[in-house]
Amino acid sequence: MKKVFTILIADRNPRVRGFLQREMSREGYRILLAENARDLLEWPPDRDPVDLVILDPDLPDATDAPLMGLLRKRMPLVPVIIHAHPSHHLTELDAARPSITVEKGGNSIERLKEVAQGILKGPPEDNP
Repeated sequence: MKKVFTILIADRNPRVRGFLQREMSREGYRILLAENARDLLEWPPDRDPVDLVILDPDLPDATDAPLMGLLRKRMPLVPVIIHAHPSHHLTELDAARPSITVEKGGNSIERLKEVAQGILKGPPEDNP
């Protein structure tokens, strides 16, 4: 039986969440959505485990570095891709938790797919 990887996407913008959900679903991933830090940090990993988090840390109820520390405590083994507009905060985030940063931009979805696939060791249909 092939494993279907689950990705939790956390972004404040519903259009971005919807776009990422559509694009990543087309790659065969199961997508879950969080619209704020509370949703992200209260995610029940024991009931609905995730394999990867795609996070824009500019969530309405969070500050960057504390969010990453709390996320590390909540989901210590889950890799995180920071998907954000370039800013000076990205350096602080990288220090707070090892992660990969994909800057938001015109064609960032292709880079995001590539990075996610690399982290998850290939698309779901290639994994036994």
